[in-house]
Amino acid sequence: RSEEYSEIAGFNVGADDYIAKPIKPRALISRINAILRRNQPSEESADNKLEIGDLVIDREAFLVFQGGEKVVLAKKEFELLYLLASKPGKVYTREAILKNIWEDSVVVTNRTIDVHIRKLREKLGENYVSTVKGVGYKFELL
Repeated sequence: RSEEYSEIAGFNVGADDYIAKPIKPRALISRINAILRRNQPSEESADNKLEIGDLVIDREAFLVFQGGEKVVLAKKEFELLYLLASKPGKVYTREAILKNIWEDSVVVTNRTIDVHIRKLREKLGENYVSTVKGVGYKFELL
């Protein structure tokens, strides 16, 4: 009866599992391995999530978190951030950004890119996207 109470109390305070005495070593190792498997990100989800500094960009869910706080971005802002952050330090020309983010059928000017960069900076701060004068933009932690 007291073992059942201990088990229930453990689950109520956040335990994921309960092991009763006497502990069987092989069963304990199997339980540990099962927990480790559950907590490992799959290769697919790892490809869709970038973690850089205090920034987490989840491509699959279209979510951005900065310091644990959700940052709301428009679709094109998100796509631009993901493009730049997927290769930190790489300079993207405006032409490369246009090709990767906007379809050929859409008329977009350089000012459109500048506006999206400005909005990213307003929402995330100045520490992530830098301008390379006369060339384009890059993602880096400043």
